[in-house]
Amino acid sequence: MHDHIVRAITGDGYVNAISITSREIVECARNMHKTLPTATAALGRLLSAAAMMGNMQKVEDGSMTLQVRGGGPIGTITVVSDSVGNVRGCVTEPRVPLVEKYPGKLDVGGAVGRGTLRVIKDMGLKEPYVGQTALQTGEIADDLTYYFAASEQVPSSVGLGVLMEKNNTVKQAGGFIIQLMPFVGEEVIGALEKNLAAFSTVTTVLDEGKTPEEMLQQLLAGLDPVITEKVPCRYECSCSRERMERAIISIGKKDIEEMINDGEAIEVGAIVPVGETADKDVLHPLLLRDAGDLLYGRLSIGDPLTVKL
Repeated sequence: MHDHIVRAITGDGYVNAISITSREIVECARNMHKTLPTATAALGRLLSAAAMMGNMQKVEDGSMTLQVRGGGPIGTITVVSDSVGNVRGCVTEPRVPLVEKYPGKLDVGGAVGRGTLRVIKDMGLKEPYVGQTALQTGEIADDLTYYFAASEQVPSSVGLGVLMEKNNTVKQAGGFIIQLMPFVGEEVIGALEKNLAAFSTVTTVLDEGKTPEEMLQQLLAGLDPVITEKVPCRYECSCSRERMERAIISIGKKDIEEMINDGEAIEVGAIVPVGETADKDVLHPLLLRDAGDLLYGRLSIGDPLTVKL
């Protein structure tokens, strides 16, 4: 089952819901950043959430940035989604040691620690919307549930999960967000609470072979849910060789020549495009143009992206 996002609304229009299966996204991030299980789970949860929240904006060319900055050993987690749900992200300490609450249960909250959750919505206006709340547990889903209530005043329920294989690859990943519209009735709230209490976990449902559509059918049972959208999503970076070339050229001819003479490498702080990470240590010619001069170098594709002049 390929990664995709599904949106639904209840028959009465009082409940909006969205769900995602994101195993490929999270596995791509794990492979790219060489994360160990705890960092994979934390980054994967935030990637899934950002993909859904980006899709919820429905603003053409908009973007959604989520940043979790706790005091735990994992450091800062930052992810960015476009308005479709294509997403990318990184974590400060990808190889944070394994932390478990109990055998088989990763302690993401312990690795993240206490701090802040920051949400930046770029909707194409003069200034982006910025909301910030305190982390409640560091488990990501609880923190987003609190964010929606405290910052956006929208009663919500958020579920996120990442299930790892024994070889540390990603077996399942995904999530859901359910939001109540104004003036929703007590009967609807009661039905939702009952469904949420009966729901196991995101990764359990996905590991049973169920789709995001079926996940929403469970969560919205008895409320006549209607699927309104289904779109593919993926790990996608806007970086390109052209952008890297422009960044290097902007350094200036004099400094570039000094780097060539010194044999110094330039590390470009970017998340490299999907598909190029497999070509690690493969060298490609890079042509740099500055004031009509041709400076020849070699581009080493890897993580991080390193340009050697």
